[in-house]
Amino acid sequence: MPCRRAFTAAETNAIVVDPTPLFEISPWLYMQFMEPLGATDSSVEACWDYDADDWRKDFVDALRDLAPGAIRFGGLFSRYYKWREGIGPAAKRPPMRNYIWGGWESNRIGTDEFIDLCRRVNAEPFFCVNFLSDGERRYAARTGGAKEAAEWVQYSKLKLWQIGNETSYGTECFTKEKAIERTIEFAKAMRQVDSSVKLIGWGDRGPDGKLWATDMEKQAGELIDFLAIHMMGQSPTRPDTVLKGLRYEQDPARAWEELVDLSDAVERRVVEIVQATKKPIAITEGHLSLSPYNANPILYEWLSAAYHARSMNIYQRHGERIRIATAADLQGNRWTTTAVMTPTPRGRSFLMPAGSIARLFRKHNGTHGVAVTSAPTGLDIAASRAGNKLFLHVANLQYNRAVKASFPGMKSGRVIEIAPENLRSYVNQDQPDVFRPREKQLKAASWRFPAGSVSAVELELPVAGEVCLALRPVK
Repeated sequence: MPCRRAFTAAETNAIVVDPTPLFEISPWLYMQFMEPLGATDSSVEACWDYDADDWRKDFVDALRDLAPGAIRFGGLFSRYYKWREGIGPAAKRPPMRNYIWGGWESNRIGTDEFIDLCRRVNAEPFFCVNFLSDGERRYAARTGGAKEAAEWVQYSKLKLWQIGNETSYGTECFTKEKAIERTIEFAKAMRQVDSSVKLIGWGDRGPDGKLWATDMEKQAGELIDFLAIHMMGQSPTRPDTVLKGLRYEQDPARAWEELVDLSDAVERRVVEIVQATKKPIAITEGHLSLSPYNANPILYEWLSAAYHARSMNIYQRHGERIRIATAADLQGNRWTTTAVMTPTPRGRSFLMPAGSIARLFRKHNGTHGVAVTSAPTGLDIAASRAGNKLFLHVANLQYNRAVKASFPGMKSGRVIEIAPENLRSYVNQDQPDVFRPREKQLKAASWRFPAGSVSAVELELPVAGEVCLALRPVK
């Protein structure tokens, strides 16, 4: 329905929001992903307090603040993970070699500990099962079949599960035809134990560049509830990129511009999978991978906010189909592609920029998505509502220009924003709260979004009628 309000010449940059609810926002839209990474990044072991024989309190506090709707355990690690080795008395659990990520895992953190963590922070726990090692023969001695997966369902009594992880990547895993056949086998076995489970099948691109989603839906669609893709590999395409190593320090404005460009790839990937299948989509892994491998220091800085905020807005705007998504790995002590950084051997866990934005958007969000039908260049917005309250997730993608917004017809509101004066501001153990948002009341029907800021705006809707938000750029 078009906005009936007549705009003045000064309001040609108006944002127009149609508050008609379009879809229910999934409680799992802002999820996180945990994987034991061995010698590469002791992300899981680093979060366990062996003196207290419990999760580190500072990590649990940070995770509770982050408030993810769901947490997934397992990734490539799942190809050789035997879940029974991680249950029972801790002293009797055998250690295991972490083949892909190096080193050894103590198995101190297993099924029960992971579920306990999720319950403490009110997140839905789910596992990625050992899917016959995704077909990789080198793990034949530690492969897991459908019976093993079904018994894990019976033991844990969880409702959400993923079958297959990056199965289509490379030529050493299952072919598409074999993966579909095995997915059907696993799904039937797991549903025989619990017919109410929600199952995620693999649907990303194969070695030929084509998505598996279409054929997976056609042949296994009655047995699976979601199709998964992963959202990594948004690598810089410019030959003279500044997003390698420390080059960005010499030209932060260029780095910001390149990161906005990289978020375009997220949009293209989402549109591709949405068009390929009618099934709900699960983006069960996703992070910004920059050189050096997963450890680029720019991810400590607010310069990375443009990519992360826009990515999360893209997922929410497509929330009718994107039901599960993440923009970062959960935690680490070396990798910078995380939502939470856990200093070792001790210290206070803190949120990285990706985590700070996820926390802001997750905590200040509606229950149903609504459409932004018009918006000015430079601002990226996802809108939602809950009852008579409108929520706007606003990312000012402009590196050096603010935008002034007016909110005509609104009764009241507030802005919760992260707006560092210097976009090269960074978070670390010495300043863990540098990106904690500040809340301000709207004393007038306008707001100035600082350059590079990320904000959540909450507005009281009029009792009836449409909403027209007029934004004017600051000169």
